[in-house]
Amino acid sequence: MAMTLRLTDEETEALRARAAEMGTSMQAVAREAIRQATIERPARLQQAIREVAHEDAELLDRLSR
Repeated sequence: MAMTLRLTDEETEALRARAAEMGTSMQAVAREAIRQATIERPARLQQAIREVAHEDAELLDRLSR
């Protein structure tokens, strides 16, 4: 699906610089950032919550009383 993304001059320059550093296109950098923000970060957060709940189950149980 095509879309138009409007960026400030500063955002465009930062995107351009990052793409040049990575040796890829601005589109590829933007798509990767969107993927990370919408898929990877939420998944990592949920995993961290599960780990804390498991590791601190006894403490959480005591605090809930």
